[in-house]
Amino acid sequence: MSNVTPTYEEALATLDQRGPGRMVPDLERITTLSGLLADPQHAYPVIHVTGTNGKSSVTRMVAAIAAATGLTAGTYTSPHLQTVRERLSVAGRRISEPEFAELLYEVNQLADLVDAQGEDDVTYFEMLTAMAFAWFADVPVDLGVVEVGMGGTWDATNVVDASVAVITPIDVDHSQLGDTPAEVAGEKAGIIKAGADVVLGLQTPEVLEIIRARAAEVGATVKVFGIDHDVEDRRVAVGGQLVNLRIGERVFTDILLPMFGEHQADNACVALAAYAALRGPSFEDVDEDYVRAGFGAVRVPGRLEVVKKEPTVVIDGAHNPHGAAAAARALDESFGFRNLVLVIACLADKDVDGIVGAFRGHAQHVVVTQADSPRAASVDDMLAAARKAFDGTPIIIEAAPDVATAVEMAIGIAGRGDGVLVTGSLHTVGAARDQFFPVTDLGERPIIEDDDLDPQDDDAFSDAINAMIDRVDDARGKARDAATEALGLPDAAVEGSDDD
Repeated sequence: MSNVTPTYEEALATLDQRGPGRMVPDLERITTLSGLLADPQHAYPVIHVTGTNGKSSVTRMVAAIAAATGLTAGTYTSPHLQTVRERLSVAGRRISEPEFAELLYEVNQLADLVDAQGEDDVTYFEMLTAMAFAWFADVPVDLGVVEVGMGGTWDATNVVDASVAVITPIDVDHSQLGDTPAEVAGEKAGIIKAGADVVLGLQTPEVLEIIRARAAEVGATVKVFGIDHDVEDRRVAVGGQLVNLRIGERVFTDILLPMFGEHQADNACVALAAYAALRGPSFEDVDEDYVRAGFGAVRVPGRLEVVKKEPTVVIDGAHNPHGAAAAARALDESFGFRNLVLVIACLADKDVDGIVGAFRGHAQHVVVTQADSPRAASVDDMLAAARKAFDGTPIIIEAAPDVATAVEMAIGIAGRGDGVLVTGSLHTVGAARDQFFPVTDLGERPIIEDDDLDPQDDDAFSDAINAMIDRVDDARGKARDAATEALGLPDAAVEGSDDD
């Protein structure tokens, strides 16, 4: 095997060979691969985030709060909108192309060893997950905020030993996880670890019962939305909303959240509660101005994101009926368009009728199209869903062959005071974002610069992190030895795989 690090394009080709979208529901490969990397996921505290809607928003919000309080947070999110590098970021800055290529090269050598010993090869998602864990340990980060890819129990991210588990609102989305919210909850509750704090978004009673049962099994503490933390007030403001958030007995008032909709206020509350759970008693000493700075710096691409003005074009990655309904309500509340031109393209394995139907009574003109994905619903299928959803209304429905054409059509249709919403899938939103914000690393900056921070260190929390890292050093070495032995490899087979 060549020792020359591949180019970024070569690295992408190598990653794609592992089959984007291929899923094997067990933790055997990621456990072995992480062991060969010396279990880097145990080198820093982790907040683990699952749920149906709001996972990426909560993940980014937690990272922004952490940055504002002086902690370097690594975030692992999925899927990506424009570039796979979005999935791995530190302090809000995604991994660079050279770093990505070098990291993939190093991890892929170990993945090849795992492939040779098992029935199934390491998957695309497992590879990225291992890369994220290793990169965060190498940086190093003070905190990992890790979003589940799908489900929980058998998701590759579930090799973390998170002290805080976050479960955002649960609904039906992926059919593989169950046909009811209760069935889905059983899978997602699998991320709850022994002794962890479990921070919840708003849940139905049956879902809450399942989560509480899992927490009781492992001795975890559940923090319930509306009881232990809550949004006490919210008001629409220029560029977002002002929110009052209660965490325990402490209330943070008039926090400017540069995001739209009641659901994002709820996400902000969950994110702050998760950070409070991580900090424990020391959260009481966190200055409110740090919290303001963190939320003020939050950016979540593709979530009710304004990408153009005159006419206003908003993109949102809603890909299930629950998310679509939340987006529709937020648009009515925050923008008040005279007319809304809806551009929509969904994936065929989603509830297309439910997603499109959520915009009945909100959209005045519809342009359907096809997302750039092998899983995309066809233009004909999108037309059928739109005609069904808007049956009996005077709404005009048109079709375009691709997202770029559909967006241009919608911009041409929109008049003064009108708005355009592009939605239905993250693939759809990614294609639209490419039109307005092509991928570039120029001018990219962390969420919070060092100069933005108070020079006073939080010694207690830093000491706690350092103590944790000291405790896991021996465990990482033992885990690596165990993984090597399980594969039947000599020590030399993995020698030099760490970055010296």
